[in-house]
Amino acid sequence: MPPTPRAARSARDVYATVVAGEAIELHAERALYWPREATLFIADVHLGKAASLRADGVPLPRGATGNDLARLARLIEITGARSVVVLGDFLHARSGRVAALDHAFRAWRDQHASVCIALVRGNHDARAGDPPPEWGVRCVDDPHALPPFLACHAPVTPPTGYALCGHIHPGVVLGSDVDTPVRLPCFVLGARRAILPAFGRLTGLAAVDPTPGDRVVAIAGRQLFALPAL
Repeated sequence: MPPTPRAARSARDVYATVVAGEAIELHAERALYWPREATLFIADVHLGKAASLRADGVPLPRGATGNDLARLARLIEITGARSVVVLGDFLHARSGRVAALDHAFRAWRDQHASVCIALVRGNHDARAGDPPPEWGVRCVDDPHALPPFLACHAPVTPPTGYALCGHIHPGVVLGSDVDTPVRLPCFVLGARRAILPAFGRLTGLAAVDPTPGDRVVAIAGRQLFALPAL
C-alpha cells in the first residue's frame, strides 16, 4: 500500500484519471504520480542547462537547479512517493556538469536518501554521461518495464503495455486570430501512451497535434484543465 501523503493536496493542481487500468494523478508541477506503487514520473529535467548556456556566453541568472530540485522535493512531500523515475534527459550536457550542480544535487540527495531514483537514459544523457555514483541514481536503458507501464524517453506506441514518455516537451497554443496566443505545457494521454511535459523550467515547448482519442491536459500556472476532445 502506498504511504499516506504527508500534506494536503489541492484539487486545483491535481488531475486524477485512469490509464491502462491504473489510477494516476497528473500534477501541475509537471509530474505523473502512480499511487499504487508510490512512484513519481518526471521527464526532461535538463539539470545543468543554465550552466551549459553560460559556458557558451549566454548571460543567464543562477538558481534554476535549486528551483527545480525544490519543486521535486515538494512533489515527494505532497505525494509521499517512495520512488522517482526520470523519463530521460536528466542532465543537459557535459559542459553543464559543474561543481555547483554536483554540490546542489548531493545536498538534495542527502535530504531524500530513502527515495529510490531511476533514470531512463535519453538522448541528452547519452552525451552528458550518467550521473556520478555518489548521486544515487540507478541508470537503465529505454524501455524500462514497470508493468503495466513502459518507462521510455521518446514517444512510442507499444504493441503491449502502456508507455510513459517525454522528449518532445509537449505544449498547446490557445487563442485566436484576434487574441494573443498563449503557450502552455501539457500532458497528452493516448490509448497506449502518455507524453509528459518537460519538468525543467528552462526548457521550451513543442506544439503538439493530438490525434483523435488523445486527451490533452494543459497546465496554466497552478491549475490543470482538460481540453475538449477531438
